[in-house]
Amino acid sequence: MTPPRHHGSTATAAKAATAAGVFVLGVAVAAAALPSMLAFNLPPSPTFLNQAVALCLWGWFATAVAAQSGNFNAGALLRSVACPLMALLLLAVLAVASGTWGALPSALCLSAVGLLFAASVLMCSGAHAARGSHAQALFQAFCWAWLVAGLLNVAIAAVQVLAPQWADGDWIARSGSPGRAVGNLRQPNHLASLLVWSAAAVVPLAATGALARRWAWCAMAALVTGLVMTASRTGMLGVLMLLAWGLLSPALGRPQRRLLASTPLWYGLAWAALAAWARLGAHTFGAEERLAEVDLSASRFGIWSNTLELIAQQPWLGVGFGEFNLAWTLTPFPGRPVALFDHTHNLLLQWAVELGLPATLVLCALLLTALWQAWQRAAKAQGVARVQQNTAFMMVLMAAVHSQLEYPLWYAYFLLPMAWMLGFALGSTAGNNSQPTPTHPARGATATWIVAAAVALVLGSGLAFVDYMRVARIFSAQGELASLEQRIDQGRRSVLFAHHADYAAATHGEPVPNLDAAFASATHYLLDARLMMAWAKHLQARGEVERARHVAQRLKEFRNPAADAFFAPCAEAGSQARGWLACTPPARPVHWRELLEK
Repeated sequence: MTPPRHHGSTATAAKAATAAGVFVLGVAVAAAALPSMLAFNLPPSPTFLNQAVALCLWGWFATAVAAQSGNFNAGALLRSVACPLMALLLLAVLAVASGTWGALPSALCLSAVGLLFAASVLMCSGAHAARGSHAQALFQAFCWAWLVAGLLNVAIAAVQVLAPQWADGDWIARSGSPGRAVGNLRQPNHLASLLVWSAAAVVPLAATGALARRWAWCAMAALVTGLVMTASRTGMLGVLMLLAWGLLSPALGRPQRRLLASTPLWYGLAWAALAAWARLGAHTFGAEERLAEVDLSASRFGIWSNTLELIAQQPWLGVGFGEFNLAWTLTPFPGRPVALFDHTHNLLLQWAVELGLPATLVLCALLLTALWQAWQRAAKAQGVARVQQNTAFMMVLMAAVHSQLEYPLWYAYFLLPMAWMLGFALGSTAGNNSQPTPTHPARGATATWIVAAAVALVLGSGLAFVDYMRVARIFSAQGELASLEQRIDQGRRSVLFAHHADYAAATHGEPVPNLDAAFASATHYLLDARLMMAWAKHLQARGEVERARHVAQRLKEFRNPAADAFFAPCAEAGSQARGWLACTPPARPVHWRELLEK
């Protein structure tokens, strides 16, 4: 009798599934870790390469997940994430409106819309993963990825704090604040957010036994020590959220509760150890330095106060998507914070000031509904799925809380994984009476269109890199044969980054064609002292003296040392000094929108 042949096919299928799982894990680790590990960057943007790598790798992750999850009814999947998708769509519409009917440059508009599209794809990918038979394995790979990313970043933090001489700037970034870890993202708050996510990822790994209990405790201690090294108040808040999760969540078992409840203890021990190390070796401990600061809000209270004034002035439609920096910088605020901000350090205030109160209320209603739905679906899940769903919800909530104090979601390496987690939390069918069943591709080929969209992200990241190199050549003359003027001209043809070339055109001091267009573009990205001085001089040369004086007076409010020479003639006696544009306030009020008029 011929032996049955299905045993061999079963073994082959098992090997294929194992290989696929290893591939997904590898892509997940790369997507979570590599963007935060990359220290090298090309000016003018200190984070472009990190974001391009994140866009590419999270696109690959979505592709790998789709291949593991099968096809489901597309309508049901989209309904599960309808609220956050509508929020992203509304933001995209408002961005297009600001670029079409407002003054936002097309490059900034396209960049924003592209990132919102990427977030939508990752959100659908997360929901798709949650509905498949491999949901638990996929989320476990996701958690392993964040644990690896967190531990690697703890190693970088240790070098920056304990052995800063080892930081070469290319492989490990140098910290601008002695005794304080900033990671290779060069933002202590961003490093803190990553470590808090990594600490949360330990919980489901420990709950399933994928991570042995003793290693879970060691990993948690290391991650919390990294948080202390950042000296971030946001990181301290993250520890309190981990504690609250452990104390209040009914989804967790006692071992996981204890693990989370231990985080304040590890925080205190790490603080004491680092403080003792600093005293014994005459080193700097950044966390103690932060406690000695007079302004505990780090200028947040000042920028929030200014933002509320702007909201009161334009409550219905706001200043326009992407226009906060321009509106805030050019509005008189004599007691303003002297740092140059392009964000409000609060996501809700950012929406309110740029989009208006009605649109902000709609966005808040949509996203709060999504959070409520995610919490409800996590509560209905059972077993391992319940712990995973609860973890996804908590990681999203942590990022949402961080966004009320910082701006992590401005960056692809935070926005995209958060979108995936929210999609996973919303896409779950755990606890329902009926599980989703695969559909005929003609009726619901979700994997196909998610793969297509994810591949578009991968290709888009490559095209964005090529496009970025047009402007990067402006700021690096190494190996360049073209003149600066030629490089600027080529950079101004960039689709996504022309504003950087326009900045160079406006500030390098030599006449260039269509200088008006250069100022009209560059001023919408970030108004710094150099650009404001050049703009004031350009306005005066055009005969727009009152506008020039308005820009000069706004620059004066920042008390920026780079502008000292610009205002130096005002201290001199004589009619020549009094005639200098920087010395005399405008004879009439100038609204910031007037400066956008041709």
